[in-house]
Parts: sequence; structure tokens; C-alpha cells
Amino acid sequence: MSDANPEPRGPESIEHAHDPEVLQLAAKVFDLARHGDTDTVAAYVDAGVPANLTNDKGDSLVMLAAYHGHAATVEALLQREADPDRPNDRGQTPLAGAVFKGEDEVVKALVAHGADPSAGSPSAIETARMFEKTELLKLFGAE
Repeated sequence: MSDANPEPRGPESIEHAHDPEVLQLAAKVFDLARHGDTDTVAAYVDAGVPANLTNDKGDSLVMLAAYHGHAATVEALLQREADPDRPNDRGQTPLAGAVFKGEDEVVKALVAHGADPSAGSPSAIETARMFEKTELLKLFGAE
């Protein structure tokens, strides 16, 4: 289960993907990430929930935790090999979302794990310029 949206491998996989219990569990994990329940999110990922799990809008667990300012949850997911640059369906990255929301601790965690400030649309660099966040532009090397 390393891919958030694996290709179905037969009728059993398709049925499993639409199982109400599986969908309910996924919704719960997204809520946990959104609310910053770091230990529980980490436990689910350690038990086999994909670190790059995405919802119907393409928002990953990292995106939800980042956008809502939960640096510890973001850090835990990144330590479990979540992609720091995975964009949602609108082309937004967790880093750009954290810049937009003013979540500097999340920004630092994402950058420390290799997030690309030029990725996405708008990028984190473009977002920092828009809001005149010179300290973040320095961090991104885009002064």
C-alpha cells in the first residue's frame, strides 16, 4: 500500500475501494490530519495507511495538516515518506498552502524535507511575493 491511489488489480480491489468501512476509515484519517492528531495519524500510517493518501479533491494528508498549521503532524508524515510536493487537483502544494496561511513552522518542516518552493501553481515563492513575506523568500533563496 505505498501508493495513495493504486490501480485496481481485479474485482476484489474494486469492491474493496468502494467498501463503506474503507471510505469511513479514510475520512477519519483525513479528519485526524486536518485536526493535527499526530500520534493517531502516525499510527495509522505505520499500520499501512498510505502516507500519500489523497481525498477526492487531491488533498493529501500532508496538505491537510500543513494548511491547518499542524507542524508536528506534517513532520510525522514526512518522516514516513509522504511527498512534500504532492499537489492537489488545483495544482497547489502543501508548501504554498502553508505560506498562504502564514504557518511558518510548517513551512520550515516542509523545506527541511526538501519541498520545492517553485513547485505548484501558484508556487510558494509566488505566494510569498504576493504577501511580501521577505523572510520566506530568503529561506527559499528567491530574494
